[in-house]
Amino acid sequence: MVNFIEIPTEQTTAATDVVLALVALVVCVLTFKAGKQFNPKKGKIWTWAFGLLAFAALTGAIAHGFQMSHQLNYILWQPLNLALGLAISMFVVGVTFDMTKGDLPKFVLPVLIVTGTLFYLVTLIIPGSFLVFILYEAIAMLFSLVVYIILGFRNQIRGAWFMALGILITIIAAAIQASESISFTSIWKFDHNGIFHIIQIIGLLVLYWGLRADLKKKSS
Repeated sequence: MVNFIEIPTEQTTAATDVVLALVALVVCVLTFKAGKQFNPKKGKIWTWAFGLLAFAALTGAIAHGFQMSHQLNYILWQPLNLALGLAISMFVVGVTFDMTKGDLPKFVLPVLIVTGTLFYLVTLIIPGSFLVFILYEAIAMLFSLVVYIILGFRNQIRGAWFMALGILITIIAAAIQASESISFTSIWKFDHNGIFHIIQIIGLLVLYWGLRADLKKKSS
């Protein structure tokens, strides 16, 4: 018999993970459709990024939301960590695509896929340390933030400022997740993980708005 976890903060973490997964999936589908119509290459890159995020969030919901053995929980975290690493890599590929005005160097995709995989391998060497992911994400997001701020000032990408805002929100979310002491109660009890998911959902929607703005520009 499958039983839900009894820890309140794990329940809200799992619930917000489900919401994050659904939002990421919807954004993934919408990005794929818009990209297919206006900019197929850019659309595919971001579709992979959002799709991997949706998979990771759904897997996280299972890992946090159900009672299971430590061994089974460890097994679930393996595809989750790999998906997170590759999602961030595809995010940086998308940023580089915009930075190079669509002329993406051939080495960028394979190098970043290897980088994302190496992140996963590091989590095997340092099991249970989510700080590795936070550091990896922080480097990628800071790079992306600088790029979109520059593109915004240059008016190179119509949705650049929305992208920068979405990335800034993501950085704030990551900082909250790294601070394990943060929590609040509003009907249900949320710890740093649940708060991270809520803020990340907002950031994800802002990011999509920026992508949508630029893809609409491609159609004109």
